Amino acid sequence: MPKRNSYTADFKLQVCAVAAAKGNRAAGRQYDVDEKSIREWRKDIERLQQINPQKRARRGRKVGWPQLEVYNQMFIKQTQRTIGGIKTHRFGNTNIPEIIPVFDIKDATFDIVVVVTDKLERLAGNLDTLKVPLENYSKIDKAFDKQPVLISTDAVPSGRVIYAATGPLVRDQDDVRRFADAAAAGIKRALSAGCKRPLFVCPNDETFQQSRMVSNLAILQSLYKPIELHEAGKALEVDALGLWFSADQTETNKILNDLIALEQGRIVARDIGGSDPERMTAAKVLAYLENAFKDSSVKVSAISDVDTLTKEYPLLAAVNRAANTVERHKARLIFLEYEGKQEITKTLFIVGKGITYDTGGTDIKAGGVMAGMHRDKCGAAAAAGFMKVIDSLKPDHLRVVAALSMVRNSVGEESYVADEIITSRAGVRVRVGNTDAEGRMVMADVLCHMKEKALEAVNPQLFTIATLTGHAIRAVGPDYSIILDNGPARNLNTAQNIQESGEQYGDPFEISTIRREDYEFHKGKSEYEDVLQCNNSPSTLTNRGHQTPAAFLIMASGLDKHGKDSSQPLPYSHIDIAGSSGPFPGLPTGAPIVALSAAFLFQQNQLTCKSEPI
Repeated sequence: MPKRNSYTADFKLQVCAVAAAKGNRAAGRQYDVDEKSIREWRKDIERLQQINPQKRARRGRKVGWPQLEVYNQMFIKQTQRTIGGIKTHRFGNTNIPEIIPVFDIKDATFDIVVVVTDKLERLAGNLDTLKVPLENYSKIDKAFDKQPVLISTDAVPSGRVIYAATGPLVRDQDDVRRFADAAAAGIKRALSAGCKRPLFVCPNDETFQQSRMVSNLAILQSLYKPIELHEAGKALEVDALGLWFSADQTETNKILNDLIALEQGRIVARDIGGSDPERMTAAKVLAYLENAFKDSSVKVSAISDVDTLTKEYPLLAAVNRAANTVERHKARLIFLEYEGKQEITKTLFIVGKGITYDTGGTDIKAGGVMAGMHRDKCGAAAAAGFMKVIDSLKPDHLRVVAALSMVRNSVGEESYVADEIITSRAGVRVRVGNTDAEGRMVMADVLCHMKEKALEAVNPQLFTIATLTGHAIRAVGPDYSIILDNGPARNLNTAQNIQESGEQYGDPFEISTIRREDYEFHKGKSEYEDVLQCNNSPSTLTNRGHQTPAAFLIMASGLDKHGKDSSQPLPYSHIDIAGSSGPFPGLPTGAPIVALSAAFLFQQNQLTCKSEPI
């Protein structure tokens, strides 16, 4: 963030709140403000705190600090406190409000209650007080179960209740996302009503066991503030978020821990994936991750030396050639590594596509289709976000290595071009067919590196995650990830397991299959090359346009030597998130963080994950 000579009062308050909790230096790094300014601002606050409210108001106007109470609230939200044995939670990232577990629907802390369910009969026990006013309102408004409705009632201290119905849940086409849709609509209605401290209520549903988690995640998605706005001092729309629970303290802690871990990961993914190509250059992504994983269980390292990249990752280096002429656009290959403290029983290797901006290269994206290509880094962003979840939950028996190929596909005199033949790390001669197929190029050599590590690892599985093809969107629509297994991964039912996990948590997958035609498509067409990188048509106009890239990655990385007929088979799955990564304009979703977490962390949580509160 560029340094400024003047700052809003709200921004100063926010910086000082962080400084009070974490120190001036940490706040200065987070907001790019010099420590001298922070010290002066904090002295102003201290002076104001020592005088009475009447004088404070007059003095505040003179010095430009009229919102001291806002500061006090912000400082409270930098810490954790305990209510009845349950911790309230505050993210290290001040982009998220304080999360407060609530057991009494009549808690006067909140200024509105938002209810999400499919039928009023579920409002039992502590929630019974809401049933009568909602039933009465339903008799006078036919839209009651079709859109969020706001009613006035003395059933709760705030006098306001929003009812957001999920609609039917038992039809063939219904899934747990009905809860997410209703929750998002409900919280948006609360914000439009001017509420700052909503209490969210979602009774248990026997059909969809993760409905509460899915609803909570949808609310946090709606409340997310892009990092550019956050860094500019834009205030959050709410001060605190209450989540209603039954009286089971153990269950409450478990749900909160998992929820917060997932949201911390999705914040990382949204911050990286959604930010513009200058805010999240490869170098700035590295700086962001070094800060995000500071003093954590995840080790961060990176390769930036162009000679090393050219020697070890020649396909990636080819894409980097044009960008390498601009200092701030140079590539970074970032590694994030985690290892559990007990005997390792599973190892995951993840390669994320991190194209910070995709011009198409010399096969330029013409005709206005380049807009939005800053989102081409969402695969790497999701991999980083998954590592943040792992850092929060700290599974004891799991080892995970994520490699983020952060490269800008620029166009210029040093650009790589179609017809070039480049020998990959695996010794495969690759003929470039289209420079706009850069994603597979920046991942193939890194996947080869992960393959080499996997041969020495315990129970390994390899993944690539990428916004790779428009064909994925054409094939299954804009809200679904696609997963494709090689033979060894298919033997493990990897795709099915991840699909089932995603289905439970509202992070849906479709399964595709890598076929013989996909390998044939990428075979070299002459004796010059072993493999053809791509044809010269868009994936949307190519038969099997989202399946063939997986075959290319297998062939170019040498994974075809480790199929199910090999003495050393290696399970590999490719995940295309071109559709599920989120709309533009709009917010990134963080997919497939939730599904991967459900598959590899939550399903074996009792065996591998710590259960104490974060």
